[in-house]
Amino acid sequence: MAIQNPKRLISIDDYHRMAADGLFTRDDRVELIEGEIVEMTPVGNWHASRVRRLNLLFHQRLLGRVIVDVQDPVQLGDWSEPEPDIVLLEWREDCYASAAPTGKDVVLLIEVADSSAAYDREVKAPLYSRQGIREYWLLDLPGGLLEVYRRPGPGGYREVQRLRRGYAVAMDAFPEVVLQVSELLGPGRTESFR
Repeated sequence: MAIQNPKRLISIDDYHRMAADGLFTRDDRVELIEGEIVEMTPVGNWHASRVRRLNLLFHQRLLGRVIVDVQDPVQLGDWSEPEPDIVLLEWREDCYASAAPTGKDVVLLIEVADSSAAYDREVKAPLYSRQGIREYWLLDLPGGLLEVYRRPGPGGYREVQRLRRGYAVAMDAFPEVVLQVSELLGPGRTESFR
């Protein structure tokens, strides 16, 4: 009879100790997802330009109302610390110096997918829902669409919209801030900026 070796999950505390011990650095591009260290997809120019675009749009429209975080960790329970592309956090004067942001601090979380859309839908969306992230947007660059996830629950988001160019979207938290899907997506890979 073969002895099964169960997978050993890594807690956020273990993960931080590993980093402090020099087992990996921020340059290693890893994140902790449900107790497993996951290597993140390399960031290409198309992806990076969309993250910059989103950062600029949210800074312009929500200055002083939220903290716009770019590719920084968010603690979700004891077993996950993803580094989403964009997170809008509840405003805090100390900019979360006294404690890392958690799911309850997130107003909106956005993942930009160049090649990771399936992973972001199948793994991250359920995680974000279980952790109570109020609103999650997936900007699917190759698909040319924005997926809007709302009303989280243990079984997943109960409301999902798929919006293409020509549509507009507003966050639940700031319904007066209307964004065009085309301005979020920006030009396609082969289009030039005009």
